[in-house]
Amino acid sequence: MRIGIIALLQETNTFISEPTTLDHFSENLLVTGDEVRQHFMGTDHEVGGFFDRLDDDDCETIPIFAARALPFGTVTDETYAALLDQMLQSLQDARPLDGLLVAPHGATVSESTRDVDGDWLTRVREVVGSDVPIVSTADPHGNLSPKMIAAVDAITAYRTNPHIDQRARGKEAADLMLRTLAGEIRPVTAAAFPSLLINIDKQCSEEEPCRSLLELAAEMRTRPGVLSTSLFLGFPYADVAEMGSAFAVVTDGDRELAQRTADEFAAVMWERRHEFLPGLIDVETAVQQAIDSDRSPVLLLDMGDNVGGGSTADGTALAHELHRRNVRSFICLNDPEAVQQAEQAGVGSRVTLTVGGKTDHLHGELLTAEFYVFAITDGVFEEPEPRHGGMRHFDQGRTAIVQTDDGLTVMLTSRRMVPFSLHQLTDFGINPADYQAIVAKGVNAPIAAYAPVCPHLIRVNTPGATTADVLSLDYQHRRRPMFPFENDR
Repeated sequence: MRIGIIALLQETNTFISEPTTLDHFSENLLVTGDEVRQHFMGTDHEVGGFFDRLDDDDCETIPIFAARALPFGTVTDETYAALLDQMLQSLQDARPLDGLLVAPHGATVSESTRDVDGDWLTRVREVVGSDVPIVSTADPHGNLSPKMIAAVDAITAYRTNPHIDQRARGKEAADLMLRTLAGEIRPVTAAAFPSLLINIDKQCSEEEPCRSLLELAAEMRTRPGVLSTSLFLGFPYADVAEMGSAFAVVTDGDRELAQRTADEFAAVMWERRHEFLPGLIDVETAVQQAIDSDRSPVLLLDMGDNVGGGSTADGTALAHELHRRNVRSFICLNDPEAVQQAEQAGVGSRVTLTVGGKTDHLHGELLTAEFYVFAITDGVFEEPEPRHGGMRHFDQGRTAIVQTDDGLTVMLTSRRMVPFSLHQLTDFGINPADYQAIVAKGVNAPIAAYAPVCPHLIRVNTPGATTADVLSLDYQHRRRPMFPFENDR
């Protein structure tokens, strides 16, 4: 059996003014053929799971195309056209295929194509035809669309947030494919789309209300005829008609059962809708709580500058307050200009730097202080454990670590870096135990990496393109009515 593999992954924040271009994909991942295998083999990504499961079986794995860019602004039409052309040409060259495993993100948006994932999955279906089974993984932060459901035979989303089960979901998808090709099952998929936004503040799988909802989803998977269930938390920073939560069910040939089960789950979500409202903590309160805590270091989650949600990584709201209060603290800021200045000054020197707040006016004011240059590094590090995102190798470009006399340590990077690995600190001589507070620019994703060293966490309502205060965002395309925006109905 010849089973192909395709992945196109980018989480689009439409509230960011700068676009995502082909360069963003080229810098991160844009490969075809055997380079797909070389990149993902041995990783905890779902595509790594595809290879792992298929290589255990008597079939031929055909890596076709993989592209990924860090979350950022809307994908340009030119970029999407180039990616689609390369994908479809590579798919044509790989035929004939008996099955296809695909990995969309679910929240990719281009200038003209608002449901990019539904579009490229539909195009792939048109190429391979209706007789070739397509099984998909998905990020639960995707905004699931009817087009996505219609294009695939089965879909399974990660069940953890932080996402530490991606490899397992890839293996599950591959197993569904193998069972389908063996004639054991005939998967069909249906979904329900409650008009409900799940606030990012309430999306951790280990906390309520998600924990008990995921327990219900697990119970549903034990029911006769049900093959898989997936809770889609949604991505609130993509202003598209599909934005919001969803629930997908895969059954063995029984579409009515799939729809009935999905509707049952959606009704429970709606019943519990008020539990998804956030409890927002402002910057000053959060820093005071960190100072007062007897469990250090405290992890301050910078929700408004969530790099994993596409933000700038140079937000300074927390840096200013920590600096003002003389808190022993660590923060990472994307600031290539300051990196160059620190490097010119040299390790061991003292230099006045203006750091952060340079991308736009949403993420805080410039911070100017005198710093001691502690280290200059290449910014390359490796994460050997399963962590959010499933990747192993990271490169944040030339990096400077600078410190003020009153306790603020700033890691300055030349590229935006998601805070998914503690090795981002420890590989460069940063000991988390030295600090009262550590800032991670995320909401739930950093927890898998930082929980082992941070006994207490606080989600902070900072300003920025990923603000948890979604009522302040100017949506133009979302579903209406939708809770909590419109009246409770």
